[in-house]
Amino acid sequence: MHLKALTLRGFKSFASATTLRFEPGITCVVGPNGSGKSNVVDALSWVMGEQGAKSLRGGKMEDVIFAGTTGRPPLGRAEVSLTIDNSDGALPIEYAEVTITRIMFRNGGSEYQINGDTCRLLDIQELLSDSGIGREMHVIVGQGRLDSVLHADPTGRRAFIEEAAGVLKHRKRKEKALRKLEAMGANLARVQDLTDELRRQLKPLGRQAAVARRAAVIQADLRDARLRLLADDLVRLREALRGEIADEAALKQRREAAETELRTALVREADLEDEVRRLAPRLQRAQQTWYELSQLAERVRGTISLADARVKSATAAPEEERRGRDPEDMEREAARIREQEAELEAALEAAEHALEDTTAHRAELERELASEERRLRDAARAIADRREGLARLSGQVNAARSRAGSAQAEIDRLAASRDEAQERAVAAQEEYEQLKAEVDGLDAGDAELAEQHEAARRELAGAEAALSAAREAVTAAERSRAAVSARHEALSLGLRRKDGTGVLLGAGDRLSGLLGPVAELVTVAPGYEVAVAAALGVAADAVAVTDPAAAADAIRLLRKQDAGRAALVPGGAGAGQVPAQGTEHPAGPAGSPAAQVPGQASGADHGPAAAASAAPGDAAVEHGAGVPAAEHRPVTSGAEHGTAAGLLPVDAATGDRAATAVAGLLHGPAGLTDAVRRLVRGMVVVGTLEDAEELVAAHPGLTAVTAEGDVLGAHFAHGGSAGAPSLLEVQASVDEAAAELAELAVRCEELASAQRAAAGRRGDAAARVEELGERRRAAEREKSGVAQQLGRLAGQARGAAGEAERMTASASRAQEALERATEEAEELAERLLVAQETPVEEEPDSSVRDRLAADGANARQTEMEARLQARTHEERVKALAGRADALDRGARAEREARTRAEQRRARLRHEAAVATAVASGARQLLTHVEVSVVRAEEERTRAEAAKAERERDLAAERGRGRDLKGELDRLTDSVHRGEVLGAEKRLRMEQVEAKALEEFGVEPAGLAAEYGPEQLVQPSPAAEGEELPADPEHPRNQPKPFVRAEQEKRLKAAERAYQQLGKVNPLALEEFSALEERHKFLSEQLEDLKKTRADLMQVIKEVDERVEQVFTEAFRDTAREFEGVFSRLFPGGEGRLVLTDPDNMLTTGLDVEARPPGKKVKRLSLLSGGERSLTAVALLVSIFKARPSPFYVMDEVEAALDDTNLQRLIRIMVELQESSQLIVITHQKRTMEVADALYGVSMQGDGVSKVISQRLR
Repeated sequence: MHLKALTLRGFKSFASATTLRFEPGITCVVGPNGSGKSNVVDALSWVMGEQGAKSLRGGKMEDVIFAGTTGRPPLGRAEVSLTIDNSDGALPIEYAEVTITRIMFRNGGSEYQINGDTCRLLDIQELLSDSGIGREMHVIVGQGRLDSVLHADPTGRRAFIEEAAGVLKHRKRKEKALRKLEAMGANLARVQDLTDELRRQLKPLGRQAAVARRAAVIQADLRDARLRLLADDLVRLREALRGEIADEAALKQRREAAETELRTALVREADLEDEVRRLAPRLQRAQQTWYELSQLAERVRGTISLADARVKSATAAPEEERRGRDPEDMEREAARIREQEAELEAALEAAEHALEDTTAHRAELERELASEERRLRDAARAIADRREGLARLSGQVNAARSRAGSAQAEIDRLAASRDEAQERAVAAQEEYEQLKAEVDGLDAGDAELAEQHEAARRELAGAEAALSAAREAVTAAERSRAAVSARHEALSLGLRRKDGTGVLLGAGDRLSGLLGPVAELVTVAPGYEVAVAAALGVAADAVAVTDPAAAADAIRLLRKQDAGRAALVPGGAGAGQVPAQGTEHPAGPAGSPAAQVPGQASGADHGPAAAASAAPGDAAVEHGAGVPAAEHRPVTSGAEHGTAAGLLPVDAATGDRAATAVAGLLHGPAGLTDAVRRLVRGMVVVGTLEDAEELVAAHPGLTAVTAEGDVLGAHFAHGGSAGAPSLLEVQASVDEAAAELAELAVRCEELASAQRAAAGRRGDAAARVEELGERRRAAEREKSGVAQQLGRLAGQARGAAGEAERMTASASRAQEALERATEEAEELAERLLVAQETPVEEEPDSSVRDRLAADGANARQTEMEARLQARTHEERVKALAGRADALDRGARAEREARTRAEQRRARLRHEAAVATAVASGARQLLTHVEVSVVRAEEERTRAEAAKAERERDLAAERGRGRDLKGELDRLTDSVHRGEVLGAEKRLRMEQVEAKALEEFGVEPAGLAAEYGPEQLVQPSPAAEGEELPADPEHPRNQPKPFVRAEQEKRLKAAERAYQQLGKVNPLALEEFSALEERHKFLSEQLEDLKKTRADLMQVIKEVDERVEQVFTEAFRDTAREFEGVFSRLFPGGEGRLVLTDPDNMLTTGLDVEARPPGKKVKRLSLLSGGERSLTAVALLVSIFKARPSPFYVMDEVEAALDDTNLQRLIRIMVELQESSQLIVITHQKRTMEVADALYGVSMQGDGVSKVISQRLR
């Protein structure tokens, strides 16, 4: 193994690419001081991994890059490549030739390569360490190396031997093992603590898991019992729904019969309406006839009056007088004008003949003038042709001279272009070199950018997962909102009224004082809807109005439209007044009589109207129901009911149960709320029917209402099984569904916002991925662009060089053209001189042309005057012709007007005669028309009587139709109530199905099929500690038929058992299992850590043994070689190596004892400078001989030696040559003489090192 080549590019003073090729043996590098010899040593040290800037004689690592000179710019990177011949396989790599490359960029980035493949610094160090070349670079003895050996402490001297022996890599393994052992110790303690902590947690969590298993068994019983009860409820509801459907079908049949009868009545009514309509035209015709005859009589009378007036007007019309011009005078004047026109036309004809003559004369003169001008032009052209020949010859002379000048200018331009092209070629080449140096740095950030891109892609995947989860949540919320919306719409259908209430609510502006349904305006405390509806009775479905007058108007409207009946509650200012004592009222809401005995509190009067009729002595509940009325003042205003919402005193009510005043449960508009509260005076809400019995027995003046809607008073009771819900209950359900729908809408909006946020994050992540991808593509494009730019610059350099060559050739051709143009200019100048000496001809005579031009101008003037005279005569002829025509037209118009006047006088005489005849005939006609009017009036009277009779029949039939419609409306209401009941049962079925699905996850189709009453009840699972009988036929193991009471008992027992368990951790089973698994995993990891620690301790022990063995052998060999080398360098002297701690070969240091001949001192500090340097050389040579390396580099190590010692050192170098390659930086001629090859390093004024080589052997 030996160094084969060293290539430097931009390293320190080596700005250009420089290659030093080495051969086995001794190679000397020589040159003057400052030429860059030591930079070769620095390059070898740097390429093999040197990391200290000071070791490279610099302040920072960037100082190794060529910094530039006055003539060359600084470079962007430094690159050194070292090629090693590995044909003997000394390096552990499968290559016969290994090239190590190190690149340093000015921005601080660096790269390492082995045979062109990127690698790490550690890879290079490990590759070289196996061949005895360590990180301390003992094979490179620089200018300060001898001094560092002399001043090293014993431990430092030991490091030289360890590096040569290859011990450092073993120490590195040991240090790495110790670091792992230290980290493992912390991990081991942490895992041990976790294992102990998990062991402490397992016991209590195990107890919780046992409780959770017991809870799971009980929950299974709870689930089964609840599902079976829900299934039984569902089956019962379905049966009840089938009954409702059957009743509804019967009501619909009755309604269809009523509809058939109503249609028959409507047909009869339509027939009568047809008869009335048929009679109407007869009456209309009679009326029209009478009216037309009456009008005819009036028109005849008007005609008589008009005819009389026409006769009078025609007779009294005066004779018209004509004052127009006489037509004959106008015709004579027209004849005279025409004579003048004939004279003017003759003059016009003469003027036109004169115009033609002058035009012909002018044309003849113009032709003669044109001919003379052509003759003059020909003569002038002949003279101009001769002059043009002279001018052309002169122009040719000037052109030849101009071409000569242009050729000279072209020669100058081409010379300038040639110089510019040469400068551009040089500049392009320099830019090419600089850009090529920068190209290698573009790959520095690719790895980091790729990592960022991959991280962004992972972030994008996470954002997409979050967006998918948000979409699923939004979908689930939308499904829930759709379900609640459907329930809300189904409940809202129950609020639609089809009776008189619906008619009132639809009346709108036609009915003043209407407030709206009581169920919508009054709010009931939650949970009391059924009780309050039972207390209000029909008032719960009533319509609120402002006052009794508005209520009366509403009743009149219902009677007028025959729209049924409706309950009304006046809720205005006057509604709160208490009526006088003894006033009679209709029945209350429960149907009880409303008679009030004066001075006596009646518990039977608990309806809305009866409550309102209570006397001042009645019991009141606004301050505590159940207390005798004598202890409270009567209610006189709605405001006092605000205190009635509290609970009754225990001792005043039932002794151990509380009751709530119904009035305190109502809230809403003040006037309406007061009115409704008065309807429920004396009524309280209790829990059960038993509580109601006790309360009424103790206080007969009160009426008790249970939560299930049962009403119990001293004189009246109403209740039973669940009936149809009132509008108050349905409205409460609608409000509850609306509130839930609003909450779900808010929830959907929040989830939608979360989805949008997730989409935004996903968009940001996608944008980040796209941005990083674009950056990577931009980097690739930049690299491609730089490569293209390199190609362009190379092309520009070649093009500029080619252009310089072309400019040179063009300049040669331009010189030849200059010579030809000069000769041609001289020849043309001689010809021009001869032509100019020839005599010139005289100019042609133009007097004839001038005379003809003057005559032509006079002829054109004469023609213009003739033309003007002709146009004047023509205009005068046209003016006279128009006046004659106008006079002829006026004469004809006057004659026609006189004819029309005569005709009008004749027509007036005729009209007078006709008007006289018309007046006579009209008087006769008037007599007949008056007779017809009397007859038409009689016919009209008879038609009116017939129509009135049919209208009476029609009114009777319409009354019967209204009765039938009322019956149909009542049947429709019954059907509607049936539909509402069916909808309620369907709603309750949906609630049961929804509860089964939401709480237990059981589909409606499988609820009745799996848990219906016809299914057998399977035995409950065994509880913890319970042993089931082994006999399968044992009753404990047998299924039982469904009995609702037993299932309810089973449910209560399971609930009690679950409550007795106390607090249950539902996750205890999973947590216990996970914790137990984690404890097992950590225990296994703890054992693995302990085993790994033992393995590391064994590795450390083996490394220590190997280091001790290798160092001991290396020290013995080095000590032996040192004694021999020292005695050769110091003949008669004595030197040896001594261990500071021989008993501990792992840590002992190394001292050097040197006694030159004739001296007794042994300490290095007491020796002279040359002796100390030679002793250091002896130590290094001893290490080289004891543990040879493939090559050694020495930088002026013999500089301080005299000729004698130098000769001794050279003999030792020759011996080292046999086993190693030597590269020596020297100024000594003796050293150069033993070299196999010389490299000379020089530096010119540009500050760049250059190398020449010479092989000596």
